[in-house]
Amino acid sequence: MDGKLADFLTESTLELGAARVAPGDGHWRFGLDEDGIGWLVLDRKDASVNTISDAVLRELDTHLQTIEAELPRALVVRSGKAQGFAMGADIDALADMDGAAARRLLTEAHGVFDRLEGLSCPTVAVVHGPALGAGFELALACDYRIAIDGATFGLPEVRLGLHPGLGGTVRLPELIEPISAMQMMLTGSAAHTKKARKLGIADLVVEERHLRAAIAGILRGEVDKRGRGLMARAFALSSARALAATRMRREAQKVAPQDHYPAPHALIDIWAQHGDDRKAMRQAEIASFAGLLQTDTSRNLIRAFFLRRKLKQAAVDAGDIRDVHVVGAGVMGAEIAAWIAMQGMRVTVSDPDDEALGAMIRQAMKICKDTHKNALETRDTLDRLMPDPMGHGVARADLVIEVGPEKPELKAQIFADLGARMKKGAILASNTSSLRLSDFLEHVPAKARFAGLHFFNPVSKIPLVEVVSHDKTGKETRARLLAFCTAIGRLPVAVADAPGYLVNRALMPYLLEALLLMDEGIEKERIDRAALNFGMPMGPVTLADQVGLDICLDVAESLTKSLNTPIAEIPAMLREKVAAGHLGRKSGQGFYDWTDGTPKPETSNSIGDELTDRLVLPMLNACAECVRTSVVGSNDEADAAMIFATGFAPFRGGPLRYARNRGHDEVHQRLLELEKAHGPRFKPDAYWRNDKTT
Repeated sequence: MDGKLADFLTESTLELGAARVAPGDGHWRFGLDEDGIGWLVLDRKDASVNTISDAVLRELDTHLQTIEAELPRALVVRSGKAQGFAMGADIDALADMDGAAARRLLTEAHGVFDRLEGLSCPTVAVVHGPALGAGFELALACDYRIAIDGATFGLPEVRLGLHPGLGGTVRLPELIEPISAMQMMLTGSAAHTKKARKLGIADLVVEERHLRAAIAGILRGEVDKRGRGLMARAFALSSARALAATRMRREAQKVAPQDHYPAPHALIDIWAQHGDDRKAMRQAEIASFAGLLQTDTSRNLIRAFFLRRKLKQAAVDAGDIRDVHVVGAGVMGAEIAAWIAMQGMRVTVSDPDDEALGAMIRQAMKICKDTHKNALETRDTLDRLMPDPMGHGVARADLVIEVGPEKPELKAQIFADLGARMKKGAILASNTSSLRLSDFLEHVPAKARFAGLHFFNPVSKIPLVEVVSHDKTGKETRARLLAFCTAIGRLPVAVADAPGYLVNRALMPYLLEALLLMDEGIEKERIDRAALNFGMPMGPVTLADQVGLDICLDVAESLTKSLNTPIAEIPAMLREKVAAGHLGRKSGQGFYDWTDGTPKPETSNSIGDELTDRLVLPMLNACAECVRTSVVGSNDEADAAMIFATGFAPFRGGPLRYARNRGHDEVHQRLLELEKAHGPRFKPDAYWRNDKTT
């Protein structure tokens, strides 16, 4: 990219040859370069990322009217934001919109994208970073798409209980093989650079410096404009779509039951019915989107989106932590260290086991691959991640994270040793999941700069981090750690130094109740199916195997010793499994046999409400207690933590939102009934009678 054009993309004014430049106080800028190519740049004002709002669309329409009057040789549409092309629609506006307003907005937006699609000159979307949702639909309205290496394309609306609403259901199946297009929309999955090129989403993949040459090649006719392929023409037949739709519905029902997630099924229906009629498909898309927006599923999933954003905004600034030292290169330590290094920080890792340090590097390479880092990004990550067997990095670290075994004596020894080597002002944090921080205060160098950072395994996939404060933790320390979590792309929730904190405190009664049900003779498959039917991502027995039965036992014993509130007794079968070395997935055997991969609990037995309530209500009761006793600050934070750490049925809005929708009186009554039938572990918390939140 030449310097003047680079300035155009990042500045509000432009001196570019004989360019005619629109005023720079809106969301878009337009100018002509010396070759007569028009550059239309989206740079949403007062925002760090681009989203597609009503104002953005109206301003785009105004620019397109001007462009229609005097066409350039070609029109290039791209972003002026370093973070990417566009992140999708303005969710804040959607959340408060009724069905009629949604239909009106979508109809107008379709008209704007149709105007872009109908321009008589070649149109080229240049995409760097993410082009998601409405941003991708904007790119689809162009004739060509050039992906700058590292670009990502996706239509993730299904994660908000919706499907594409700005023509994506029509244009993507026209552009690429329809089954692949439907799969992207049904799953919300993204296509990164190479996959986008292979699928046909991106016509070219280039580095930024080759962009002008790529555009010139398009103008010379060297890049064919994609037409409808053989498969697209085949699916113009309603019989072919009907057959494919039957298979899609069957697969969708397995992972997204229609009662819980209506959007995928609605998308399949409108494609099956109208996939051969562009106009009818677009009208059906608009009506379906507007209807889905009013469902409880969409409202709760949009709420989860806002909860995620709220956790990200918990830190008031970017933080000052740049150098991190991790003590322990086991599974968790390696994941934590690799993730932090991937986010641009320098990380040193100490461990007495050299083999563990070597395995950490291999794990870091795997995480980079799984998260689609290119060769240069992977190299840079490994350059920042340094095995440090002697712990020399402790002396310069802004933050030291202890990730040793859950043995109090060993942790106390580690803390005392670190205290003699840490620099002034550095924070010491423990990743302990079952031990009280307050028990170690006499061993740490500075009580005010000692706290907990409780990551969840795998760190690269579970975004939540519990930031744990004991009574002596300083406010500055807490603020710095919240900012640190945000800086490394994780979602922090502040919790108090209480047994199990929030997530384990709420999760353990759920897991133990499942094992007690097994003790009563109920099949594990039926128990897991009850949880899956409720909307959990996996059943509790499967989850216990995934976590590790030894870890479950350690946490359960710790909670049993330290809680005033009774939880489920620890079943003998759990102790027996651990004693036999059957620890779950990591050993190949637990309650399930993992040697042939992940078990898939299926059962034809009916699932009653009694079974579901016995699993779910103890979790709700524990969350309620944590809010009432200020272990966590609010219902919203509790719901967010359980959604993002455990996958608690997001379409229900989180455990406390589910309880509110079900009714506190009903939850209280059911707990009383279960207490009478099964014992004091079901005793209702005082929250259900005292809570006044709305």
